[in-house]
Amino acid sequence: MRPGIALIGLLVCLLSGIWIAGSALPAVAATTERIVVNRFTGVAIEGFDPVAYFVDGGAAQGTAEFEANLWGAVWRFRNEGNRASFLAHPEIYGPQFGGYDPADIARGVTNAGNPRFFAIVAQRLYLFSRETNRDAFAADPERFLYEVGKRWPALWEQLSQ
Repeated sequence: MRPGIALIGLLVCLLSGIWIAGSALPAVAATTERIVVNRFTGVAIEGFDPVAYFVDGGAAQGTAEFEANLWGAVWRFRNEGNRASFLAHPEIYGPQFGGYDPADIARGVTNAGNPRFFAIVAQRLYLFSRETNRDAFAADPERFLYEVGKRWPALWEQLSQ
């Protein structure tokens, strides 16, 4: 076998492996924006209905039929009532800190929250990048929110508009 053909074959295998491995990964939310959105669709919190956390007590997928554009993001809802509630009071129903994990913000970093790991504290929605962060936050939200208060303004300024 000639070395040139072997090298080309090796490169094709490597590139195919990288493509296959990359295609198995889920779409990652953008973390260079003030609201966590899917970089390809502009949909916030993976299309979950932010009002459903309050009304239904859990994460529920919204639909494209009930969408709203706010803060540079597309928000999806399960029904018109949830959409209307969100538009009337986005500061209440929208995830705090743009959907970034407050436990990570308290450590000085911005990581996108996962809408499946959430907590409602003092009638505000918080999303977490992992379950352990949610559990730690839930055990002492005041401590985390104090630390977030010190770090969030600088982190907010670093995020693009």
